[in-house]
Amino acid sequence: MSVRQLFVTTALPYANGNFHIGHIMEYIQADIWVRAQRMQGHQVYFVGADDAHGAPIMIAAEKVGKTPQQFVADIAQGRQQYLDGFHVAFDNWHSTDGPENHALAKEIFLELQKEGLITTKTIEQFFDPEKSMFLPDRFIKGECPKCGSQDQYGDSCENCGAVYSPTELKNPRSTLSGATPVLKTSEHYFFKLSDPKCLAFLQTWTQDGKLQSEVANKVREWLTPDEEGKSGLGDWDISRDAPYFGIEIPNAPGKYFYVWLDAPIGYLASLKNYFDKGGPKARGDARSFEQYMNDEKVEQYHFIGKDITYFHTLFWPATLHFSHRKTPNNVFVHGFITVSGEKMSKSRGTGIDPLKFLSLGMNPEWMRYYIAAKLNAKVEDIDFNPEDFVARVNADLIGKFINIASRSAGFISKRFEGKMGHLSEEGAALVQHLQQSAGHIATSFEQREFGKVLRDIMLLADRVNEYVDAHKPWELAKHADQAAQLHQVCSACIESFRLLSLYLKPVLPALVREVEGFLQVAPMDFASAQTILGQGHEIGVYKHLMQRVDPLMMDKLFEAPEATSASVPAPAAPAHQGAGDPGGTAIEGVIGIEDFSKVDLRIALITHCESVPGSTKLLRLELDVGEEKTRQVFSGIAAHYKPEDLIGKLTVMVANLAPRKMKFGASEGMVLAASHGNEKEHPGVFVLSPWPGAQAGMRIR
Repeated sequence: MSVRQLFVTTALPYANGNFHIGHIMEYIQADIWVRAQRMQGHQVYFVGADDAHGAPIMIAAEKVGKTPQQFVADIAQGRQQYLDGFHVAFDNWHSTDGPENHALAKEIFLELQKEGLITTKTIEQFFDPEKSMFLPDRFIKGECPKCGSQDQYGDSCENCGAVYSPTELKNPRSTLSGATPVLKTSEHYFFKLSDPKCLAFLQTWTQDGKLQSEVANKVREWLTPDEEGKSGLGDWDISRDAPYFGIEIPNAPGKYFYVWLDAPIGYLASLKNYFDKGGPKARGDARSFEQYMNDEKVEQYHFIGKDITYFHTLFWPATLHFSHRKTPNNVFVHGFITVSGEKMSKSRGTGIDPLKFLSLGMNPEWMRYYIAAKLNAKVEDIDFNPEDFVARVNADLIGKFINIASRSAGFISKRFEGKMGHLSEEGAALVQHLQQSAGHIATSFEQREFGKVLRDIMLLADRVNEYVDAHKPWELAKHADQAAQLHQVCSACIESFRLLSLYLKPVLPALVREVEGFLQVAPMDFASAQTILGQGHEIGVYKHLMQRVDPLMMDKLFEAPEATSASVPAPAAPAHQGAGDPGGTAIEGVIGIEDFSKVDLRIALITHCESVPGSTKLLRLELDVGEEKTRQVFSGIAAHYKPEDLIGKLTVMVANLAPRKMKFGASEGMVLAASHGNEKEHPGVFVLSPWPGAQAGMRIR
C-alpha cells in the first residue's frame, strides 16, 4: 500500500469568543479521520488557526480597551484547554494575523491581479451615521431579498443560503447603533468570479466528484444562469475601507483585504508556520513548505460547517487555482448540532458548554463516542439528546466493550500468572472473524461513516459477549478441572478486546492508550489487526478503564446559568427596527409594582476592586451602599474591566439578594450590567453607572 500525504484543516474559528460545542464537534470529526489515516500508515499534517481579522474584532477590542492584537492573543490563550480536554491533536495552531498569512495573502492577490482577475469599482456602501464608519456586511441586518427571512446578515442568508450585496437587504439597520444606514460611495477591489474562465473552472471543479452530492447540487444552483442568461455568481468584493483590522492591500493605502479573502489563506499560513518551525523535519520530512505544496501527491482536505459552504466551494478553489496553487481534493461539509431537537441557548440551559462538561468530571471520550455515533458523510444536523447520551455510552462503552475485559482479565492475572493461553478452535474462529473486519472498518473511517463504524464495532462486541455468556468464565472458575478451558475462553476474550480497542482507537485515543499499557503492547495500527497476542504473552493487572455516566451529571450540565453581573451590552435600537427580540432576548412576562418593589436596587460606591487568584473571569469588589461596613461582591467582568478603572466609581447593585457562597468567599449582592442575547455578534460589557449627583445608599425607585 502506498503512503498517502494528507494536508487536513478545520474551519478557522473567529477569534472573538471561546469554543462552543459546534467547534468541538467539527474538531472531533476531523481528529477521528486524521487518526484513522495515520493508523493506516499515511502521513498527515493537521493544522488550525484563529481567524483574527475583521471589524467585529476591532470593535470588540476597542470596547474593552485593548488592541486587536492583544484581544486576539487573550482569546488564543484559552484554546489549548479545549483541544487537550477533548483529545484533539492539531500538529500546529496559528493565527491569520501571523507574518506568514500577511505575506501569502499579498502574494496571492498580486498573482490574481496578473491573471487579470482583479478590478476596481466605485460602489455605494452602507455607512453608519452615528458611528461614522462604513459598515461591514456582518454589522448590517435586514430582510433577505431572496426569501424574505427576517434578521439576516448583510452578505448571506442563513435560511436559504443566498449570497447578495448588503444594499439588496430590505429594511437594513446597523447592529452597532441601531441606526438606519445611509449610502456613501467608495472604491473597492473585486475578484472577477464572473469571468468566463472562472465560471468554466468552477463548473468543472465543483461537479467532478470532489464534493458531497448534496453540496455539488447546491453549488450547481448557484452557478446556473438566470432567465437572462447571467450566472448567479457575481464578482466578489474583497476590500474594506479603514478603519479595519486586517492585511493592507499592496499599493492601496487605506484599503484592506476583506477577512474572507485572507482567512482561508490562513490554512496555508499555519502549515507554513509548522514547516518553518521544523515540525515536519522532526518527523523525517526534509522538504520546505513550497516543495511540499508543489508535490502533486499531496492531498488537501477541509472540514467545514454547512454555513460557510459558499466561500469554501467557490471563492476558495478559484483563489487557489488562479494563483497557481493546489486546489482542495475535497471539502467535507457537515451539519449543525442541536440539543434535544432545539437550537442551543445558554439562557434556557439547552446549550453545552465544553469547559463545563470537563469541569464536572465528565469523560471527554464519552462526547467523542457519542458525536461519532451520530456522524456520517452527509450534510445532516446531529442532535444531542441527554437521555440518549447516557443510555448509549453506558450500554455501548461500558456494557458491551469494557465489560469484555472486566469479565476475563482478572482470571488471567490471578489464575495464570497474567499470561495468555492457547486459543480453542471456537475462540480462534471468533478472533479471526474480528480480524476480517479490519478492512471494511478502515474503509468506513476513510468515508467518514463514523456512525456505521461504531455500529459495526458494537455488533462485533455483541458477538464476543455472546461467546462470554455461552461459556460463562465465572462458572468455569469454580471447577479446577476446567482451568484449561477457562484459560482458553479468557484468552479469546482478551484477544477480541484488543481488536475492538484497535478499531475504536481513532475515537477513543486516551482510553486505548491505557488499554495498550494494560495489554503491554506497542501502539496499535490497522496492520496489527492481523496479529494476535499469542500464547505466553503477559498482560498487566486490569484496572477499571471507564466509569458509567451518572444521569445527575447531565442535570448539572444543563442547569441554566444563574444571573450574573457580567453580560454583553445591547446596541441601541430604534422602535421601528422590525421583527426580532430587543437586545437579543424576549421581554419577560408582565409583573406588578408589588413585584418590582421587592427588588432593592441601591447606588453603590466601588471602594476597592481586585483580581481573584485562581479565576480568569471574576473581580472582587468592595461596595459602599451607605451601611456601616462595605459589602463584598464577585462579578464576572475581569475580561472587560481593569480593577483600577472601577475604583471610585458609582454603580447599581441589587442590595437584598441572598448572599451566594462561592469558593472564593460570599458574594453579598449583584452589580448590574446591560447585556445582549447574542454574545458573538455583540461583544463587550457595560456596568451600569448613575448620573453625577447620585450618592452611595440611594434607592432606585
